Amino acid sequence: MAEDTDDHLFEEIEEDLRAERYAKLWKRYGKFVIAGFIALIVGVAGFKGWQTYDQKIRAEQSNQYATAARLLAEKKSSEAEKLFAALAKDGSQGYRFLSGLRTATLLKEKGDSKGAQSVYDSIAADTGHKQLYRDLATLLSVMAMLDKGEPTSLKAQLAPLLAKDNPWRFSAQEASALLSLRAGKQKQAYDLLLALSNDAATPQGIRNRAQELSAAIKP
Repeated sequence: MAEDTDDHLFEEIEEDLRAERYAKLWKRYGKFVIAGFIALIVGVAGFKGWQTYDQKIRAEQSNQYATAARLLAEKKSSEAEKLFAALAKDGSQGYRFLSGLRTATLLKEKGDSKGAQSVYDSIAADTGHKQLYRDLATLLSVMAMLDKGEPTSLKAQLAPLLAKDNPWRFSAQEASALLSLRAGKQKQAYDLLLALSNDAATPQGIRNRAQELSAAIKP
């Protein structure tokens, strides 16, 4: 019986000491716990607020893009161009890319190849886009100046796209051949076109053009 009483007493003492220790810890660190809890609540509220804001912005950009597309369909190119240009500058990643392409196309249709090239170059330089889309913008930039730009400089821009694992390599090789032809390098152009003609992986449309052009310029 005495042993049971002693054990019970020791348990009560341990509980008191534990409670006292917790009280001291709370007195010393409680304010930090409270601050952390408040920060957590504010953080969650802030995240929820950002989600609401983000959804609102996305909805506005979606409406702006749809309005621009409608204006374009109604042949109101100037008004559409302004909306697309604004989205290309300040829109979210997807709308920046799509609106940039639309803006460049409209500029090229107006005969402003330099302006179109500038827009494509800005897309290619935007690290927020995937490399696939940046490479496409580089290809389109070169093609916008295919008949006006300096061939050597344009071919240099295409060089990274000629890698075997690049999905745009066939179009880049075709453009390189045309630039070689413009520069008076007929044999170089022929070799590039012949390689496209003989490559089973070349898309059919590009292969057909390569076959026709290589036959026409065969040295």
